[in-house]
Amino acid sequence: MFWKDSHWIDEYTRFMEPVVTINPKVMHGTPCFAGTRVAVQTLFDHLEAGYTIDGFLEEFPTVRREQVLRLLNLLREDVARVAVPA
Repeated sequence: MFWKDSHWIDEYTRFMEPVVTINPKVMHGTPCFAGTRVAVQTLFDHLEAGYTIDGFLEEFPTVRREQVLRLLNLLREDVARVAVPA
């Protein structure tokens, strides 16, 4: 792992296509799925409202299934890192 812009980045993910990007010129810097103008928060809003991943992808065809699954996998890995022993 290495440190970049106040974040730890795994060597493996450094060379992969990004899942989420932040660009001040796109959606005012809101984290978006890479290559789209779809805010990541939109996925979570849709899931909270009862949409399935397929339903979300139908509404936002510029987002690829692979992007959603990779994001969820990254978040799954983060849960183990931030879990507090009981």
